[in-house]
Amino acid sequence: MTEILNVQGLETQFRTREGTIHAVNGVSFNLKEGETLGIVGESGCGKSVTVMSMLRLIPSPPGRVTAGSAVFQKKDLLKMTDDEIRHVRGSQISMIFQDPMTSFNPVLTIARQVSEPLEVHLGMTHKQAEDRVIEVLEKVGIPNPKDRLYNYPHQFSGGMRQRVMIAMALICNPQILIADEPTTALDVTIQAQIIELVKQLRDDLGMAIIWITHDLGVIAGLADRMAVMYAGYIIETAPVRELYANPTHPYTNGLIGSLPRMDEKGSRRLVSIDGLPPVLLEKPDYCPFAPRCQYAFDRCWHENPQLLPVAADHLSACWLDPQTGRERQ
Repeated sequence: MTEILNVQGLETQFRTREGTIHAVNGVSFNLKEGETLGIVGESGCGKSVTVMSMLRLIPSPPGRVTAGSAVFQKKDLLKMTDDEIRHVRGSQISMIFQDPMTSFNPVLTIARQVSEPLEVHLGMTHKQAEDRVIEVLEKVGIPNPKDRLYNYPHQFSGGMRQRVMIAMALICNPQILIADEPTTALDVTIQAQIIELVKQLRDDLGMAIIWITHDLGVIAGLADRMAVMYAGYIIETAPVRELYANPTHPYTNGLIGSLPRMDEKGSRRLVSIDGLPPVLLEKPDYCPFAPRCQYAFDRCWHENPQLLPVAADHLSACWLDPQTGRERQ
């Protein structure tokens, strides 16, 4: 598969009264055509800030991208002009946000909001845009879409609003869809419906997806590859089956160990990760997970590990060798 996106060394900071927050610290990843990449981690680990930085949606001030590149179709998104990045957003790279009720304008109809990208990016007439909106609303499972065009967001249920949000993201047939915890505000049944819908649309349209979540159970049947984030760093990345079968970083082990499993016989006590994520007022020169890690030894407190290979396409940032249980050389 052809590489469609390559992010290297991305760093983002926020200035606050308490000091500078180092929210994203040298994040690197790539994305191939038709691939689904899951980015997982606890709330506040930098998942959303990473993709918002890439699309230059970070409010400035207080936020600022201080380093890195995000190359899409041989052009660096971070170096594009304002007009160039506006053309990319919504047409070639689209985003689904966590809560559609706060993302939609409450005083504009669904037709007006979903059709806007068609008129802005593709120059369609009002009639052409309306026909396309009806087509896409039907594709995402909105019943009687023609009759609901001029409804307002509050007239839809939570699940239906999220379907409309997906329709708006797909309206220009983007090459990359970024989904930022799109099922968090929905009940489990509606979550499953939305995930199945996205999988079907991905297969039909052939687009690449970046799916951001703190729920490893959601991503298990959706992603091809996963990147685990902690304290603004990617600390482990691997194909999804490999990561679930052989997690090597203690943090990844903790996340997976906290999940109930349907394929296990007998009972198992779910584990939790002690402590809280760090407040990144200083960029750590040691392993940021060390204060919460039961395996931490002297080197962990003095040197921040880099991502190193542990298996084919499997990288982990940990000084502990998973095969020997000893310190890496």
